[in-house]
Amino acid sequence: MTHLNYDYIEDLTLESPDGVLNLAELLTSRICHDLISPLGAIGNGVELLGMAGAADGPELALISESVGTANARIRLFRCAFGPASPGQMTARAEILSLLGDYGKVSRHWTEFEIAQDLPRQDVKLLLLLLMCLETALPWGGAVHVTGDTAGYRLMAEADRIRYDPEQWAILGGCAIPDGQRPVTVHFILGALEMRRQGCRLSVKITEQTIELSLTPDGK
Repeated sequence: MTHLNYDYIEDLTLESPDGVLNLAELLTSRICHDLISPLGAIGNGVELLGMAGAADGPELALISESVGTANARIRLFRCAFGPASPGQMTARAEILSLLGDYGKVSRHWTEFEIAQDLPRQDVKLLLLLLMCLETALPWGGAVHVTGDTAGYRLMAEADRIRYDPEQWAILGGCAIPDGQRPVTVHFILGALEMRRQGCRLSVKITEQTIELSLTPDGK
């Protein structure tokens, strides 16, 4: 028989930005991993029901649409909120597939105009910034992503922009005020990820556009 005694580990520190970010990444990875398989099974089951003619109508269509929405969001969250190891690459085809699926369930559309594979860390940060832009486009719009590993540009365009100075100040590196909501956590995670990667961000905002210029690794 093994008997173990554990005391509180005083040096287990999560107060640092990296510690908080690593914990968030592990939590996201676990949640996405546990949800993606059952969602896929539900989608396959709905498809089989449709092929067999066992069920048809708006109910089946609603289930299928909901599963598609959940899958698209989980794929995006897994890449944006999950871990990204140094040296790991993401194929351009995978990025296009992810953004294409997410565009079907989002109110904005993303034109990814980079013709190369990218480091996973860069993709992670770009997705976090895209989610920040999505928050500013509640009535729809388009986002154009250009550049390369030396620097990226994200240009959001819409008839109307919703600008929250407090959230964009967080992204710019200002202190995080109390009372933050889960729906805007990507601003906090984006700021922490930029700090971890040593990036610089320039933001230009007008009534109908938001332009983000990102320089990775302090270049």
